[in-house]
This record gives sequence, C-alpha cells and structure tokens, in this order.
Amino acid sequence: MNIFNLELKVGIAELKVARSPTLLVTIGLGSCIGVALWDRLAKVGGLAHIMLPDSKQFSQVVNKAKFADLAIPLLVKKLEDLGASKHRLEAKLAGGAQMFSFKDRRISVFNIGERNIQVARKVLQELGIKLVAEDVGGNYGRTMILNTANGEVYIRIVGRPQKTI
Repeated sequence: MNIFNLELKVGIAELKVARSPTLLVTIGLGSCIGVALWDRLAKVGGLAHIMLPDSKQFSQVVNKAKFADLAIPLLVKKLEDLGASKHRLEAKLAGGAQMFSFKDRRISVFNIGERNIQVARKVLQELGIKLVAEDVGGNYGRTMILNTANGEVYIRIVGRPQKTI
C-alpha cells in the first residue's frame, strides 16, 4: 500500500514545497544541484533543482529558482509559509557532477557542478541551515527524491542500487 497521496515533479530551474506525505522528485541532476530542505516538526519539505551558482553575473533574472544564491532563500521562505522554522531545517544536496572532461585544465575553472556545490553549501551556512547529508560530484547524473514524511532522500543512479541519504 502506498502511503503517499501525492508525488510532485520538480523540473529543471524549479522548486516546490509540500506537506507530508508527499514525495518531491527531480530527475536529470548532472551539473545541476538538488537542494532538499525538511522540517521534522512541521513535516514539510522542499526541493529545488538549481542550474547555476550565481545570479549576479546576469543583468535580468526572471527565474530565481535557476540560481543557488536566490533559490535557496526562496525555498526557505516558501517552507516558512507552510509552517517550517528556518532553525529546524535540515539540508541534503545531490548532483553537481562534472559531466564532461576536458584535456585543457584551464577549462575546469568553468566547472558548473563544483561551483554549484560550493555556492549551495555557502548559502546554507549563511542562512544557518545544517547540511546533514550529500551525494555530490562524480561524472554521472542522478534522480533525487525527498520523502516529506521522514526527511529521507533517495538517490537513483542508472546501473547502481538506490541509496538513502
């Protein structure tokens, strides 16, 4: 029997929040970073599928969910609107892979995956949100699923067994 009455898909450059029992699912995390936030007391969670680390390099920002520096604070605000407390939130990260390799090491400075990881960690720290688990880096894509009932995050990678973080 499935206890989940709802499964919400979170697309690229999107974020969603939900109450328990809901599964929040995002697929195709390559260099993108998935940020899951959960409040164990309020039983609410949120998931963001972030493409880029920093919005400051762009003159017009239409979609805040696209950037780590804007998406994470927005996700916190939406969770607070559902009854979460920022001080109770726990964070889990997935993604930030290096999907392509280059022989020229100078190109690695453009490594979006690593920069997404670094900025996500920094923003969480600045907001005082505890990072409790992560599955980041590598050179493969991931699916990330947040269970709002218990805060578990399931990671699926093609050809590997599912793991829980």
